[in-house]
Amino acid sequence: MHTKPYLTLEDVKKIAAGAEAEALKNNWAVSFAIVDDGGHLLWFQRLDGAAPASSHIAPAKARTAALGRRESKLYEDVINNGRMSFLSAPELEGMLEGGVPVIAGGHVIGAVGVSGVKSNEDAQIAKAGIAALGAA
Repeated sequence: MHTKPYLTLEDVKKIAAGAEAEALKNNWAVSFAIVDDGGHLLWFQRLDGAAPASSHIAPAKARTAALGRRESKLYEDVINNGRMSFLSAPELEGMLEGGVPVIAGGHVIGAVGVSGVKSNEDAQIAKAGIAALGAA
């Protein structure tokens, strides 16, 4: 039987603190979500001033990155390059840049999704959160 690492509450708090610090440093009002490897919500935070829609988009981006085992931007690129049928992929609703998987020991153990600013800035915040964990 194989074993793999998983996100603990302590890990999730480190990721959240790193993501929040990056957003606040840049004065970005965002929402961010952290999910486990099955896309189940472990943490959600909506910073002051973040658009209400971001509270739906951030968890969707995180789930997409966790379930797909890759950054959500890859799906956005596939669709933008003409493969519109990919929009019908089941369980993948956040196919926009800003969802980043958390990888440890070669395993995807979760993901961070961010929404509220430009997509590359969303991804920047997610990656800063993951870097705070030391799993980037």
